Amino acid sequence: MANQNGQGLELVGLRKILGGRVIIDDLSLVVNKGEMVSLLGPSGCGKTTTLRMIAGFLIPESGRVFLAGKDVTEIGPEKRPSAMVFQNYALWPHMT
Repeated sequence: MANQNGQGLELVGLRKILGGRVIIDDLSLVVNKGEMVSLLGPSGCGKTTTLRMIAGFLIPESGRVFLAGKDVTEIGPEKRPSAMVFQNYALWPHMT
């Protein structure tokens, strides 16, 4: 693990295939505790897929997700120390 203090988020070699198409290929990233990061890119580049893997809604074909130094790759979203909030309330239009 590159994040030696065991804090924050680390993605190591993530790969995700959806619909026969490689969406994420060998993504590695370290975000230390207290840092803020933005994922920027065009539609379809894998931003939401990456967030869904971090949150546990998708399991990568390969690679690992570490939160606070713990490997959470195979742990479901309800048992991870994370949350995901969408930018808009597309599913709940009455809340906009």
